Amino acid sequence: MTEKLLRPMRTRPWPERWLIRLLGAALAALAYLLCLPWDLRNRPTTPGGIGETTPVTPAGVVVLALALLLLAAYFGHWDRLGWALLLVAVPPATLMHVAFRSHPEPDASLWPLAWAFFTLLIAAGVLVAAGVARACRGEWAREDLTLSNPL
Repeated sequence: MTEKLLRPMRTRPWPERWLIRLLGAALAALAYLLCLPWDLRNRPTTPGGIGETTPVTPAGVVVLALALLLLAAYFGHWDRLGWALLLVAVPPATLMHVAFRSHPEPDASLWPLAWAFFTLLIAAGVLVAAGVARACRGEWAREDLTLSNPL
């Protein structure tokens, strides 16, 4: 099973390729939903205050970042960079957009800027992780050849 997951996408039949890509997008969305819970019952922290309670924790943000970086490295290594960006960065950005749009307008007037900033941050992280994994692809292949053929 693991040897199937560790093959380049271009060598796989198209149904398997698309199934893995859909699974990757679902995992990115699931990671976002698990690490940054969606609380539609936001309440002011103090009566009359404009700051709201939030279920987002620093640990959740770190776990989400690690999960997205691992997914980006996988797809960057075995697939093309464009697919890594689409599969790993777009689902969390879409869910974040929907979450920001669900807030009342007076409290969330800066949500377009926050969404744009975090989307760019996620996309940049995905591209860097995928690019590094893609660059290491050649080194790992040469290492395997060296180990299997010491001469």
